[in-house]
Amino acid sequence: MQDMYIDSLTNLPSRFALIKYLQNLEYANIFLIDIDNFSNVNNAYGFKIGDLLLIEMAKLIAIVKPYNSKLFRLNSDEFVLVSTNKLSLKTLRDDASSMVSFFDQTDILVLDDIDIKVSVSIGVSTGRGSEILKNARIAIKELREHRRASYKIYDPNSSYIKRQQENIYWIDKIKEAFENEQLITYYQPIINNKTKKIQKYECLIRILDEGIITPPIRFMEASRLTGTLSLVTKTVIEQSFKKFSSNEYEFSINITSVDLHLNYLEEFLLKCAKKYDIKPSRLSLEMLEDISTLDTPEIIKQLNMLRYHGFKISIDDFGSQSSNFSRLLRFSPDYLKIDGSFIKNILSDIKSLIIVETIVSLCKKSNIKVIAEFVHNGEVQAKVEELGVDFSQGYYFGEPKADLL
Repeated sequence: MQDMYIDSLTNLPSRFALIKYLQNLEYANIFLIDIDNFSNVNNAYGFKIGDLLLIEMAKLIAIVKPYNSKLFRLNSDEFVLVSTNKLSLKTLRDDASSMVSFFDQTDILVLDDIDIKVSVSIGVSTGRGSEILKNARIAIKELREHRRASYKIYDPNSSYIKRQQENIYWIDKIKEAFENEQLITYYQPIINNKTKKIQKYECLIRILDEGIITPPIRFMEASRLTGTLSLVTKTVIEQSFKKFSSNEYEFSINITSVDLHLNYLEEFLLKCAKKYDIKPSRLSLEMLEDISTLDTPEIIKQLNMLRYHGFKISIDDFGSQSSNFSRLLRFSPDYLKIDGSFIKNILSDIKSLIIVETIVSLCKKSNIKVIAEFVHNGEVQAKVEELGVDFSQGYYFGEPKADLL
């Protein structure tokens, strides 16, 4: 009968042995070592080579591990080092850094004709009980938000931990919001800079709970984690179509990559357009994400079908992150909304001014209408008009409200 306390592949103490060992310790330092992108090894070479690599990794970690520490195999590509010595923060950093550097500089010979270069990420935590194992894993997750082939020491006061705690809170709140019908749509006016009149509105989701209004920045990540992003979008679509069925305004709705990948928009939008007797040409679909994540043949085909029915396409926050002009031209949107950070600083930052001028010039040549958001005062609006921007949106004209102006 196989000993559950011994890992059959590496002959190291197993996860069960680790948990039992930690239960009897008053204090421990943990180094959770995770091989970066290990699935790539299995995919490229097969599971047999992957297993051989793990065996060699176990041998090498045993060589480079901190003095007087005990090595365990936790899961597939995870190993754990436990030290019971009282180690300073500097020593923890030095030990983790040393192991990261070793694997970064070492090719691992798996077979005579196969050597593989790997890197590791290390989560470090101190304390007692199984809690420190969880904390070490949290440290790795926080590390991998930004990089790999490095280490991170668990910090209970980090912004990452606070964000995770907030997500847990909002996961419960978003569920309540659906159950209690607390999701409501607000509308912010968009001004035609030639006529000086409201031509359209942007539709923006909110949670209304006991008189408190919560903007989407607080709960959209929780919605993504709970798989309810498409339900949020459908709520906005349904409420917005009903709102604009009694007037002639144009309106825009934000859509996410999830909405596009689920490929339900064409059917759902046409159903709502028929139900509320609204011409598709009145609606613009604003893509929230950086357009590089949506630049696939399937997404382009879907957007073209929406255009075929008359719906308009708008690119939001253009100029931020890795948005670029070549992708913009492939999308051929009807509208482009310039990233608000450039508009806010257009009077004081020459770089922002140059970027806005460049975007406006390209859009005019490409027959794309330009929207400036975050217009917060008359001086900014005057500059926006001077540059030839077609539409303006911001608190200077009106903040999002449940009713139209």
